[in-house]
Amino acid sequence: MSQPVEDLDEVLKNHKLSKEEYEDILRILDGRHPNIVELGIFSAMWSEHCSYKSSTKYLRGFPTEAPWVIQGPGENAGVIDIGDGMAAVFKMESHNHPSFIEPFQGAATGVGGILRDIFTMGARPVANMNALRFGTVRGDSDVAKYQRHLVRGVVDGIGSYGNCMGVPTIGGEVSFDESYNGNILVNAFSLGLVKSDEIFLGVASGLGNPVMYVGSKTGRDGLGGAVMSSDSFTEESKSLRPTVQVGDPFTEKLLLEACLELFQTDLIVGIQDMGAAGLTSSAFEMAGKTGAGMIMHLDKVPAREEGMTPYDFMLSESQERMLICAKQGSEQAIIDIFEKWELDVAVIGEVTDTARMELMWHGEKCADMPIAPVSEESPVLDRPVSRPKYLDEINVKTVDSYRAVNDQEAYETLLSNIEVSDKAWVYNQYDSMVQTNTTKAPGSLDASCIRIKENGKALSMSSDCNPRFCYIDPRKGAALAVVESGRNVAMSGARPLSITDCLNFGNPENPEVMWQFAECCEGIKEACLELNTPVVSGNVSLYNETNGVSVFPTPAIAMVGLNEDENKILPSTFQEEDAIVLLVGETKGTFGGSLYIKALYGETAGSLPGFDYKKELGLWELVIEANKKGLLNAAKDVNVGGLAIALSKMAAVSDKGISAVIEVAESRDIFDESQSRALLEVSKKNLADVEAMAKDLGLSVQAIGRVGGALVKVNDVELPLDKVKDVYFNTFARTIEQDL
Repeated sequence: MSQPVEDLDEVLKNHKLSKEEYEDILRILDGRHPNIVELGIFSAMWSEHCSYKSSTKYLRGFPTEAPWVIQGPGENAGVIDIGDGMAAVFKMESHNHPSFIEPFQGAATGVGGILRDIFTMGARPVANMNALRFGTVRGDSDVAKYQRHLVRGVVDGIGSYGNCMGVPTIGGEVSFDESYNGNILVNAFSLGLVKSDEIFLGVASGLGNPVMYVGSKTGRDGLGGAVMSSDSFTEESKSLRPTVQVGDPFTEKLLLEACLELFQTDLIVGIQDMGAAGLTSSAFEMAGKTGAGMIMHLDKVPAREEGMTPYDFMLSESQERMLICAKQGSEQAIIDIFEKWELDVAVIGEVTDTARMELMWHGEKCADMPIAPVSEESPVLDRPVSRPKYLDEINVKTVDSYRAVNDQEAYETLLSNIEVSDKAWVYNQYDSMVQTNTTKAPGSLDASCIRIKENGKALSMSSDCNPRFCYIDPRKGAALAVVESGRNVAMSGARPLSITDCLNFGNPENPEVMWQFAECCEGIKEACLELNTPVVSGNVSLYNETNGVSVFPTPAIAMVGLNEDENKILPSTFQEEDAIVLLVGETKGTFGGSLYIKALYGETAGSLPGFDYKKELGLWELVIEANKKGLLNAAKDVNVGGLAIALSKMAAVSDKGISAVIEVAESRDIFDESQSRALLEVSKKNLADVEAMAKDLGLSVQAIGRVGGALVKVNDVELPLDKVKDVYFNTFARTIEQDL
């Protein structure tokens, strides 16, 4: 094997390894110093991005089981039973650092990576979503101009990759805050369908079974990407552009079809996507799950560039690649499938019984390491935590701490805020209707839905998180992200079942950031237990910090729910002239972390009140059961901007006016953000039945208005419907395109 590295201190610094971790490496290697290939492998596998060493302590308590959960965390994606021998496979992942450095390729390869996680499990991807956070985009500052550039690049990247793959992007969320000026967040979600008895796992076993490489050739793109994503940004970070992977959706489409053809055979034991840390993570994880060993001949790996080294092959993050553990004797049949789809394919090794990873280079051993300590025994850190000092200042503020604002002025300010604005400029660049199963598309409000052709049911999904809530109270804010995503799904008539998460935070070496993370995890655990919506997959992204400034804690949650009848998907916009609008739930004058305080006073402040899960579940039950009985025309949750904004959105999208009178303690409470509320549109003939159901569930209910007319009128504020539509539909495009 090659010699131990020289200038150890410098090499450890470049590989983001501590002296303590190096001592652990020496112990694992029985006192032998690692060579550069082995050190690179330890660096990648023990990076924050791959090992979750700062977060593992807090993730362990997540509820992960339910009768409908087939596969929880630990595989490429989570799997839930959706009846009739069918399963839904889904996951959300981050591609934050690459997207900030190179927005188009960073976002595109984020989509490519999450799609591979889905079809590696044997499922055909049928729906994508994304959760995007950007900084300040309004104004003429250099920061705003650059953020608009990032928005355009990220959206272009997502659309280009997803559209080429023929997978519809059916929903998502886009939000803005100056805390993301130095670190945007790009979280990609994908869901696929598979027969419950045809799920594949990322395992390698069986002495002598061949290990095969399929997909694109390996180059040097993405080299060190996992380590790059495990550090904060500085002014020099633009030099990291070579660590961003380059995607080719056309090759991935071929890889998808080839893999799905392969899955119809009985030729393989397991398959793993080469994601973060590339060949290193896929090989070590596959063997590590079974206790097997593996020998790989790196000179047999298809190469795209001249002069590549074993280090390059093991740590490249070139896209569109898979590692397969095949059954002995099946090599040629597998080669035939992938060559038919014009993809590279090669036998590069075999499974052994040594529990070690042996890497060969032109007949000579270039690395020899025990697998389990590398893949299963990465350091678990117990980082210091400290409650942030800023909370003492902001939690004591209430809405009364600020000067009074005229309600009409407040309404027009909130309506024109880009947090509220329709994002058609974004989702019109995505193909949302390909595969012809999308039944509730982007722009329809609340959850997005697809039909399941195989069993006549439908799936609803929603991605949600209010970072302002998480900033002023991480525990309650994270719990409310679970609640909000579930409520959106319930508003479509579907039963919320399970979540995937993408936990985006700042620098874990900052005790205040680790406190935020710990508190958010506790909030997610609490909400998932109370709502019976276990976590089946997820992702942690730390070091979202630039020059010492961390992003707001942003635990993005994607909820998936099941509707037993594809014909009973409930709209979220007005459907019938002269129908009655009911408000279910209590308006309590809650303004902590509200858009009202942010948009009018430029601050994120206040506190969050206690939360009643029983009332929330009652609201879900009301909408789901009333919808089954055909009693509802539409349902929309009340969220950012309160009742006035929720009614305005329903009016704008449906092109129907609304006149509503709501009983509130203060006139500004039409903008409050109290939880567990929904607006239900009901025909007059069904009014008494819905009101009776609500009261039986212990929910407050009041008729507040009628659909119709040329105005949007909520208590004392009003605008012509045409004006509301213009502001709602055009504000975002005017903002993002102002440089063009």
